[in-house]
Amino acid sequence: MDTRCVLHVDMDAFYASVEQRDNPELRGKPVAVGGTSNRGVVAAASYEAREFGVRSAMPIREALRRCPQLERVRPRMNVYKEISKQVFDVFRSFSPLVEGLSLDEAFIDVTDSLRLFGSGECIAAAIKEQVFETTGLCASVGVAANKLVAKIASDLDKPDGLVVIPADRVNAVLDPLPVSVIPGIGRETLSRLSTAGISTVGDLRTCPENRLRPIFGRYTAKTIARASGIDERPVQPDREEKSISAEETFDRDLEHTADMERALLALTERCTSRMRKAGLSAGTVHIKIRESDFTTCTRQRAMRPPTNSTDVIYAAGRSLLAEWRASNPSARIRLLGIGGAKLVEASQQDLFSADSQPSSTRVDSTVDEIRQRFGDKALGRARTIDTS
Repeated sequence: MDTRCVLHVDMDAFYASVEQRDNPELRGKPVAVGGTSNRGVVAAASYEAREFGVRSAMPIREALRRCPQLERVRPRMNVYKEISKQVFDVFRSFSPLVEGLSLDEAFIDVTDSLRLFGSGECIAAAIKEQVFETTGLCASVGVAANKLVAKIASDLDKPDGLVVIPADRVNAVLDPLPVSVIPGIGRETLSRLSTAGISTVGDLRTCPENRLRPIFGRYTAKTIARASGIDERPVQPDREEKSISAEETFDRDLEHTADMERALLALTERCTSRMRKAGLSAGTVHIKIRESDFTTCTRQRAMRPPTNSTDVIYAAGRSLLAEWRASNPSARIRLLGIGGAKLVEASQQDLFSADSQPSSTRVDSTVDEIRQRFGDKALGRARTIDTS
């Protein structure tokens, strides 16, 4: 097979960079997006905040302990999504083979674009330039013969970097790097590798299989292949969304069942609205519960047939919550979430006869239409309103 040319593009501190772009007073300051309450978590951190050890998913209290001068900003997802669309339009102007990983990250296979636009490095530089001209934001790009090495490359010179790892230089570049750059190697595995005297990618690549098998089991050969920079996965432009969910960390712990159910319904409305907008239905429903002591559990239930109905998914989520509540009657909830997985294309309703639609479906359609025109908070079921 001819050598491919794959780019991994990663927008630098995307959410935080958008906020600094739009608010000059934030530029040069440590910024955290999210965590606007003292019980939330950091969704994204600027590079200035990262110098203090602030990272995404960190509890905001810990972030403030490390960086008392941290500027906290409420997320603006609609803005981020619009800018993401502009960024991905730039990507697709160079190749149709774009595999989005998130709003700010993608693989691009430019193998068939080389004759038109030049080398992978030239294309990467052009993408960086056009993204900056379009959005005012910087991106880091890795260029390699496959997805694995391209992703590692994009992390080697952040922010605003461009790193090319030629196929004949893969081992020379990867071998000195810490073994943690290999995707899928977590803290526990890192600890076991360290105990075995394996700290670099080169150590892992050249280690005998029999020494690695107690650590990686049936994934031993695959792990050695990764350490050797081998990755045959194609760039998949139509990557299916695996799940759609909504969750919230509360300012105060939820202690009463009625409050939990009210919050769950509001989250279900957000989640199912996204499903319907994407034209998808869920084959399973799951809830996520984090208690006041940070103990976290999930429960799920199959849905037959798949659905995106707010009432049906809420009923399933409410039942799962009740099961958990029965086993944890005195527990308080810090975070609650609900989502749908095993997503399939939504079945078509009879568009010519509104009377043929279930009343709940008509309600969902009306709510979606009003929210699309006036915003997500324009309308909600009365049960989501706290009257206390």
